[in-house]
Amino acid sequence: MARDVKETLKQVREILETMSKENSEHGIMCLPTQNPEFVIGMEEPLVRLKMELLKDGASILGLTGLPGSGKTTLARKLCRDDQVKGKFRDHILFVTFSKTPNFKVIVEALFQRCGKVPEFHSDEEAAKELALLLSKISGSPILLVLDDVWPGSESLVQNFKLQIPDYKILITSRVTFPTANPRIHLEPLPYEEALTLFRHFALVKDNCSYIPDEFLVQEAVRSCKGLPIAIKVIARSLCQQPRETWQKMIKEWSQGHSILDSNSNLLNFLQRSLCVLEDEPIIKECFMDLGLFPEDQRIPATALIDMWAELYKLDDNGKEAMAIINKLVSLNLANLLVTRKVESDPDSYYNNHFIMQHDLLRDLAIHQSNQEPVERRRRLMVDINENNRQWCVQEHQRGIIARMLSIFLKWCVRQKQQPAIARTLSISTDEAFTSDWGNAQLTETEVLILNVRTKHYSFQKFIEKMRNLKVLICTNFGFHASGLENFELLDSLPALKRMRLEKVSIPPLGKLENLQKLSLYMCDTSQAFGSCKIPISRALPNLIELNIDYSKDMVELPPDICDIKTLRKLSISNCHKFSNLPQEIGRLENLELLRLNSCTDLGGIPESIGWLSRLRFLDISNCISLRNLPESIGELQKIEKLYMTGCSRCELPDSVKNLGHLKSVTCDEETAASWEVFKLMLTDLRIEVPHVDVNLNWLIGTGL
Repeated sequence: MARDVKETLKQVREILETMSKENSEHGIMCLPTQNPEFVIGMEEPLVRLKMELLKDGASILGLTGLPGSGKTTLARKLCRDDQVKGKFRDHILFVTFSKTPNFKVIVEALFQRCGKVPEFHSDEEAAKELALLLSKISGSPILLVLDDVWPGSESLVQNFKLQIPDYKILITSRVTFPTANPRIHLEPLPYEEALTLFRHFALVKDNCSYIPDEFLVQEAVRSCKGLPIAIKVIARSLCQQPRETWQKMIKEWSQGHSILDSNSNLLNFLQRSLCVLEDEPIIKECFMDLGLFPEDQRIPATALIDMWAELYKLDDNGKEAMAIINKLVSLNLANLLVTRKVESDPDSYYNNHFIMQHDLLRDLAIHQSNQEPVERRRRLMVDINENNRQWCVQEHQRGIIARMLSIFLKWCVRQKQQPAIARTLSISTDEAFTSDWGNAQLTETEVLILNVRTKHYSFQKFIEKMRNLKVLICTNFGFHASGLENFELLDSLPALKRMRLEKVSIPPLGKLENLQKLSLYMCDTSQAFGSCKIPISRALPNLIELNIDYSKDMVELPPDICDIKTLRKLSISNCHKFSNLPQEIGRLENLELLRLNSCTDLGGIPESIGWLSRLRFLDISNCISLRNLPESIGELQKIEKLYMTGCSRCELPDSVKNLGHLKSVTCDEETAASWEVFKLMLTDLRIEVPHVDVNLNWLIGTGL
């Protein structure tokens, strides 16, 4: 053992001697020696990282972004920066991880740059030797770059964390590392900078090469969606190509083809980003589900929660679905947009959560879904509109709508013993889509997603035969509410449990006997509830959850809605004309949640609310016209949470002292002062005054 220690110390001394004699540009740096890459559009993150590196003290920095967003390129540029080299000198180490990194091999590579390489018998021994090496040079600042770190390598990264003064670690990864602070995210390049980068790689100034028209260059850049790796790969593939090649590629892209279809190198590169999901098949399926929604549009988290609850048997409250969404966000496979963030989100309320996805990642999701033959695919995506008549279930065939429908019907209108097996069908269409789908056999389909851009949309006859349909999501992406025709066809669906309608004018409801959850977002509801031919309690006899959000014409609920004995959750939010709750609200004997958030015209709450013996959650936040709570509020013996932010004018009755199970009240400062009076009697009560953050970026693409 003594000999081993002496031998190790001798090797370290030799290494240090080598380091002191080393006069190369990067010292022990494992940075590739190729010429510096052309970099544009990364000035802001470069400056931010430099500021952090030039500060005194130890820290761990994170650089994340989409696959191919330029993380490694920026890290290399940072290491070659004069100010960075001036501080760290020869003590810049650059280590590239792999999908399955080997810690001993990485440490050996560091030692190899310095001289002799010790033989390590374990990771623990390698860690000790690395610590000894770095401690010997700890008198000077040290920069360690861990590049392209994959998920699952967190414990390995911990081995590089040492208590050394002015020791900086920069982690580049497509996933977010919680220990890194700050964490800087690379966004896609703006158009002008993307254009400059494309020209650098695509246009060679010699007399022999074809110089394309500016229109062709601009269209090629737009197809790359600002992703640096896509820009470089496509630019190099078109460099020195003849005019015909440029024109052919631009024509294909303009007709709806993805650039992934024309470049296998780019496809293979992006497919690597899904390797992290090999051991998590449900999350991978959820990623591919994101391709079912239109390009450049926000995806409501509540729609995904409904889908995944039925397809993958996730919980109904959305917690497991949100965990998957957050996982995809951490892997930079999606972005999460929260339009209104409150410190304490009540009762798994995700109506303000939306998912966005980069166009190329959406193309990747569609590509992965289309690997199976059409008749065996679990997802079918049909995209038919006037400007882009694309048939995703076929290999981008073109032609008139009737011809495309005939292609579809060729396999989905078969003998009854051979129906399509797709569990999910997504149809995107505008007013150009008027054809009848005939007798399409989609008996195995469980989720139907309708993305429309039309003033009127007519449900097709084939819906009647979707006997296993459990979830219907219909979203209008036009500016005005779309009228729905043939709505009565839904009455024949015995398995339909969840329905989400957005920006549509809802006709009178029929008899949806097995519907358990109805979500209406930005819908015109006057006909649905006011012109119903049968009582609402008979139309929706098994309804468990009703959500109405941003309805412009919702004034009141029909009284007979209080006869739906199964109703457990009633949510009416952002309906500014809503002014009256039914006096019979107390008849909802199984109601557990009542949300009346931001109903600014609501003037009062009926005394019968005291009959709601199972109510656990009440939200009256931002009901600014509410002047007082009824005296019967004190009879709610099971209520646990009360949200009343923005209700500073609302007086509290003395009966609130009887709310023995009330655990928390979320309110503004003025209302909090009123509640303080009752804390002596409500000893377990917690009063919270949250910070509200409103994000208006969500309005983009909503037509508001």
